Amino acid sequence: MPASLVDQLAADIQLAIAGIFATGAITGQAPTSIVLERPKNRDHGDYATSIALQLAKAAGQNPRDIALLLQREIVKISGVTAVDVAGPGFINITLDRANQAELVRTILTQRERYGFGLALQGISINLEFISANPTGPLHLGHTRWAAVGDSLGRVLAAAGAQVTREFYINDRGRQMELFGQSVMAAALGKSVPEDGYQGDYINDLARDVLTANPQITTAEDFREAAYQIQLAQQQRVLQNFNTNFDVWFSERSLHESGAVEHGVDKLRAQGHIFEEAGAIWLRTTDFGDDKDRVIVKEDGDLTYFASDTAYYINKRERGFDICIYMLGADHHGYIHRLKATAACAGDNPDYNVEIMIGQLVKIMEGGEELKLSKRAGTIITLEELVEKVGVDAARYTLIRYPVDTPMVMDVDVLRRNTNENPVYYVQYAHARIAALLRNAAELGIASGLDGFSPAELVHDRENELLATLAQFPRIVASAAEFREPHRIARYLEELAGVYHGFYADCRVLPLGDEAPGVVHSARAALCAATRQVLANGLDLLGVSAPERM
Repeated sequence: MPASLVDQLAADIQLAIAGIFATGAITGQAPTSIVLERPKNRDHGDYATSIALQLAKAAGQNPRDIALLLQREIVKISGVTAVDVAGPGFINITLDRANQAELVRTILTQRERYGFGLALQGISINLEFISANPTGPLHLGHTRWAAVGDSLGRVLAAAGAQVTREFYINDRGRQMELFGQSVMAAALGKSVPEDGYQGDYINDLARDVLTANPQITTAEDFREAAYQIQLAQQQRVLQNFNTNFDVWFSERSLHESGAVEHGVDKLRAQGHIFEEAGAIWLRTTDFGDDKDRVIVKEDGDLTYFASDTAYYINKRERGFDICIYMLGADHHGYIHRLKATAACAGDNPDYNVEIMIGQLVKIMEGGEELKLSKRAGTIITLEELVEKVGVDAARYTLIRYPVDTPMVMDVDVLRRNTNENPVYYVQYAHARIAALLRNAAELGIASGLDGFSPAELVHDRENELLATLAQFPRIVASAAEFREPHRIARYLEELAGVYHGFYADCRVLPLGDEAPGVVHSARAALCAATRQVLANGLDLLGVSAPERM
């Protein structure tokens, strides 16, 4: 894949610096990468770097002297028109406008692949998220992970990783017994157990179970029949939310396949299993956990931790390099526990396992927080949220905030077709460009690469838009590196704003009797490139890019 403009410039500067090091003018070791930033003040050029200050510190030399050395070499790079040294050694670089405009050609050639990279190539990642009990509808906490987890999977794949999206079905244990008893009680017209499951959905499940099998009698049969119906409902709801999984992994399968015993044997071979008071323990305190963990109780029953441990080992033995766990706000205790488990298994806990903790979501409507659910009784479900604001608005809003911070969704704002609604703002920019390009085609103005003249794109607004488009591959790469898909959303909002500024100051279509010219085609191509990047970014969020609004 061809390098983006900024990546190519960074590579050229790195090569120039290597040449200076070869002469001995700078001592030490040549840098392995160059960071280029967009100056806040456009008078300071198109890109800036502090590499001279970094090199000076390592070499014990004057940073401004090093910057002047670099200046003489960087200005020789093709497409660079000026290099200035500012302050103690900051380097400001100005590019030839036509050279920058070649980015349009790159975008319209790569199309939906523009922004993709290879930073994570060869790395296999297991991305586990939601992992709800199959005992009820998916609620707001699940909804946040449904959006963010799916988007993160897309972003990691765009960075070159092999990603498996996995849903861990908690289909074993006390909660399943209570679930079966609750459904049976509802089916028989009896009171649901005090510690059982409440809500209208239990009555719905009971009715559906009896409709399918009127002869059903036992709590076990009710449990299994309701389990299958509820799991299918979760899968349907997630699919409608544009969230799809590669693997639905049953906790039961760990026990039925002997994976739990295999996991214990592996940990024992690593020397971290011990027995005390008739129970079997994993010495997780050796690796930072606050206490050792019981795997097998005195009575021989396996703990939940036994399943967690076996599941991690199972993932690693399936060939995953990195196991990412996306957990709810009440799972902080799992961080040290899972990392200690990885260490006990002989892995690197700082590499092989990652834990992301998502914070709570509030929904506001009419100035009040919504807490009651029509179906689940006490908590708003994913389906109810989608009914209120739609899939696109729900996904975009849930993704655009860092997951480690609580967030508030204002339903009233998300229903408005105004600029204060972020998803509308971005989608409208895409639709606006699509409409413009339809009008351009009717006037015979080409928006493709045939006859494209980059030399026509010299306006400051065009330069600003090109520079913003050039940032997209880096935004995607950083979103993957830091596991922060919200960076994509915030970038799209910035891009939409820059585009609207360009549109206001640069006429794309001729007025009145003005004949279409080369500049109109060049600007139309720039618009087409912008539309492509908006579409690519929205796709990484799992949000649609409408042609009309």
